[in-house]
Amino acid sequence: MTWLPIKAIFIACTGLCVAGSALAVDLSLPEGARSLAVRDLALGQYDLPLGPVKDDVVPSETHEGRISRRTWRISGSHTVLQVLAPLRDQLREAGYALRFECASAKCGGFDFRFGIEVVPAPDMTVNIGDFQFISASHPNGQVVSLLVSRSGSSVYVQIITVDDADFVSRPGVSSAPASEDVPLAPLPLPTGETDLVRVLTETGHFRLDDLDFASGATRLAQSRYPSLDHVADFLRANPAARLLLVGHTDSVGALSANVDVSFKRATAVRQVLIEGYQIDPQRLEAAGAGYMAPLTSNLSKTGRDANRRVEIVLLQEN
Repeated sequence: MTWLPIKAIFIACTGLCVAGSALAVDLSLPEGARSLAVRDLALGQYDLPLGPVKDDVVPSETHEGRISRRTWRISGSHTVLQVLAPLRDQLREAGYALRFECASAKCGGFDFRFGIEVVPAPDMTVNIGDFQFISASHPNGQVVSLLVSRSGSSVYVQIITVDDADFVSRPGVSSAPASEDVPLAPLPLPTGETDLVRVLTETGHFRLDDLDFASGATRLAQSRYPSLDHVADFLRANPAARLLLVGHTDSVGALSANVDVSFKRATAVRQVLIEGYQIDPQRLEAAGAGYMAPLTSNLSKTGRDANRRVEIVLLQEN
């Protein structure tokens, strides 16, 4: 496997690097790595993850400074570890101390992926069942996080770097720098039904309870559901809003198979919203969490039925 240096990319970046100042890290990616996104910020905040999910929170500390967010896609048969391990070695050689390292379920699976900052798809794709994460810091105040995941026939790499002159410890859930708050438009829902906007605003996600999937099935029984009517109304009332559809399964079968099934379920709902409700495809993404985020125990039929579901997650505006 041939590795190509990316130090020159970092040094030449706009808004992150300045004359006489370069990141200490000198990383190389496999030959054929294709750059997908370059998002630089002259001054911003980044929450560096430092542990697995605990009580629905990703432990983190806030760093402020020049930030670079970059992603790549590597086609071929590379595994996540084959890509990550050399990057980890390069960090150590450059004087970085590893702060935290985890893989998939040990990170916290679905909750970890949505508790940290991830560049939006299609520039970064995270397979809930096959990803690894590393955070590290350098004595000069610079920090870096690596997120590597295999999805389909490609491995995706996200590298976030912060040139942090003044470190501030601020525990919390990692998130992208906040933009101006734009209130979501209220929706007139039938009496007795859950207020979708309120739940999305307070929790960031909403469960589509009336969708029905048999165990192992990926197709919806019908083309219209009350919950999807509300989702479509919400999107029409909030033209800047974007949603992630996340499929979930019961625990019958292998994890890899369930992640695939859950992704297909989310994709099926996405297609119904696109084709049946004429929603712009660019406003909808799909992901599969398999059985890694159950609502309740899978030991009973009632529990398994409840765990087979699709949720919507409100995404931050680009």
